[in-house]
Amino acid sequence: MNQFFPYAVDIKFAPIWLPLGVRPSKDGVTITDDGRFRATYGFLRLETQLDNVTGAHITRSYRWWTAVGARVSFVDDGLTFGTNTRAGVCVHFREKVPSALGLKGYSALTVTVADLDGLVQILGADESQS
Repeated sequence: MNQFFPYAVDIKFAPIWLPLGVRPSKDGVTITDDGRFRATYGFLRLETQLDNVTGAHITRSYRWWTAVGARVSFVDDGLTFGTNTRAGVCVHFREKVPSALGLKGYSALTVTVADLDGLVQILGADESQS
């Protein structure tokens, strides 16, 4: 059975993520039975094989302008699907994964899911962050 990790939403930021079509009950991260990692964020999607995931770790305490909404990092080639400023999971990829926000692809995706520990446990701890 697919495992679904919905976003932990902070309703005060709805004016930022709602126009992108984000539906708190429908969007989030899905680990599929056929071995795929899929993150949906309203009209946006990022999907890859699970064997392309090299690890994941929890990050916390974001500034709202760097964490809420669909954001491309100015520091690295990471992407964020964010719904709150509290915490998220940064997922790292072996090969860059394309999305509608950039055809070159991304080596990491931060998702602000409700079950941080559960997602990290399934994806495996990122050894570089230990």
